[in-house]
Amino acid sequence: MRLFFASWPPPELARALSRWARETQRGCGGRVTRENLIHLTLAFLGDADPAAAIAMAQGVRTGPTSFRLDVAKYWAHNRIVWVGPQEVPQPLATLARALGEAREFAAHVTLIRKARGPANLPPLPALDWPVTEFVLMNSRLEPDGPVYEVLERFALA
Repeated sequence: MRLFFASWPPPELARALSRWARETQRGCGGRVTRENLIHLTLAFLGDADPAAAIAMAQGVRTGPTSFRLDVAKYWAHNRIVWVGPQEVPQPLATLARALGEAREFAAHVTLIRKARGPANLPPLPALDWPVTEFVLMNSRLEPDGPVYEVLERFALA
């Protein structure tokens, strides 16, 4: 199993991000992330035991948080267009660390893969992402793209 912890956006936020990505794609090509797959990876566990991951997540004690999506960038080294916060809020970084993220947490939401370097990115609308829960996901890679399965949900209280 390829496991990861993630935060999923509310539907209206996913729609807004999907619209922005489709507009951006006109200038850089690539493959837009499907609206129902837009997420923020908090920690990638890879091939891990789901029971151990669930036990670890049940021990997380942190409250809800939110962050502003106020940066849009193109990473040439892996040809993605992403959005994220200018500064990662401390509660979000703490949550990612508690879930097993070993590196410094770089909160980013991949919206376009296999993109060419855009001349410029369109303005990003003012968007806030509430984090009131996180999920343990299983990811399978299929010819048409990834298939995600929610294994467990965890409320932040």
